[in-house]
Amino acid sequence: MKRASNSIFIILFSFFLLWGLSDPDRSSGARLRKPVWAGAFYPANKEKLLQEISRHTEQAQHTPIKIPAGKTLKALILPHAGYIYSGLTTAHASRVISPGSHAKVILLGPDHRVGLPSPAVSNVEAYGTPLGNINLSDDAVQLRKNPHFMTSTASDRAEHSLEVILPFLQVYIGNFKLIPVVIGSCNIKRTADAIYPLLDNKTLLVASSDLSHYLPYDRAVTKDLQTITRILQLDSSGLAKKNCACGANPVMILVDIAKRLNWQAVLLHYSNSGDTAGSKSKVVGYAAIAFYGEANMEDATKFFDDHQGKALVKLARQTITEKLGGTVDGNESESLKKFLTDKDFTTCCGTFVTLHINGQLRGCIGSLTSSESVVAGVQRNAINAAFNDARFRPLTPEELDRIDIEVSVLTEPKSLAYTDGHDLLQKLRPTVDGVIIRQGFMSATFLPQVWSQLPRTEDFLAALCRKAGLPTDAWRTGTLQVETYQVQYFAEEKPISGR
Repeated sequence: MKRASNSIFIILFSFFLLWGLSDPDRSSGARLRKPVWAGAFYPANKEKLLQEISRHTEQAQHTPIKIPAGKTLKALILPHAGYIYSGLTTAHASRVISPGSHAKVILLGPDHRVGLPSPAVSNVEAYGTPLGNINLSDDAVQLRKNPHFMTSTASDRAEHSLEVILPFLQVYIGNFKLIPVVIGSCNIKRTADAIYPLLDNKTLLVASSDLSHYLPYDRAVTKDLQTITRILQLDSSGLAKKNCACGANPVMILVDIAKRLNWQAVLLHYSNSGDTAGSKSKVVGYAAIAFYGEANMEDATKFFDDHQGKALVKLARQTITEKLGGTVDGNESESLKKFLTDKDFTTCCGTFVTLHINGQLRGCIGSLTSSESVVAGVQRNAINAAFNDARFRPLTPEELDRIDIEVSVLTEPKSLAYTDGHDLLQKLRPTVDGVIIRQGFMSATFLPQVWSQLPRTEDFLAALCRKAGLPTDAWRTGTLQVETYQVQYFAEEKPISGR
């Protein structure tokens, strides 16, 4: 065992020297964020730090891990406690990261100490650790210009959630540029919208988070496994509840992006402080979770930001209004038409338009795939949802102001291979997957939004079979053709009455 540990140390130290950890021309001077917690959370001495990482890395090699075939690593969730507590779990990143695999790391950590009113990007040129300095990416400068973000020297002086993860990344990746973001109070979707454009094929997104805090061992394990299950299913509901994860906001931002890009989550390791160096009476939980996606960003889902999505919703309302003979604001209409000429809207994909009145369905028509642009698809399906849904009478002018409109943009459906009903239950992802079933001439689909009404997978599938005209237990036979897709959906923002 000692010989194996020494070998790991030599290999890691070699990678450390081979790839380099800093650019001395840029990282020196007053703009360096020096390590604050070296000597407390982890060793301040370079050699001792490498030895500790080496020891944890060697132990991590014994954990069986199944990596999705044909996918590449896109993101990680890693803990940020002292190395004697969470180092083994963090070291499981070594099982999925290759030296030189990523040129840029976006590291999101929770604010523990300042009470930040919005996400903060360090106003420095480099982050220092005992292993060397890590230069900030130029993208960090651009992110600081976003009005949703701020800088905070107080956070730089005190926060540990980013710092303690960096030495592991330095050893496992080598040289990379950093975008460090400490997440305080924030709008999850707006923050994800800002992070999303910074991703590319050589970027690793990392969310720093521990799990439950100071529960008895058995209660902690139960609670943590519930949290992990939500993350693996890309279901962020409940993550912000009390004592689920101290880095709930960073994790929810990562999950939001993972859903957009159809990433698949894999648990690498779970432990708590009672398993490592602490008492079992009050423990803190830790998980390492990897996210996998398409090798090329170009192969991933086309993403529309919130502004673009709201434009599609406006288009649907204008289309229905004009069909009913109503009038629309001329200036607003021209502005919308000009905005929709952007090349992003030439994307061909499936769309659905859904209408509600007082929370009750009033029409829903769409196409799962399409050879027409997303703009043409929204226009056509808006008309069909309002006037051609056989379940409802055509919409009337009197109802126009009462409807709420939702536009869904779909990824390309992909066949889901499964063996039997039990296997199907394991492979479907509640809240993430839209599902299509087919048998002969019978077929039906549910958008992912339907999971909110039917959260149990068995109930979801039974209702979907009923919709297709099949027996409610037909999904158990393993004979149905099943496809899944994902959805971006945008709801209408209606003015609130002053009464």
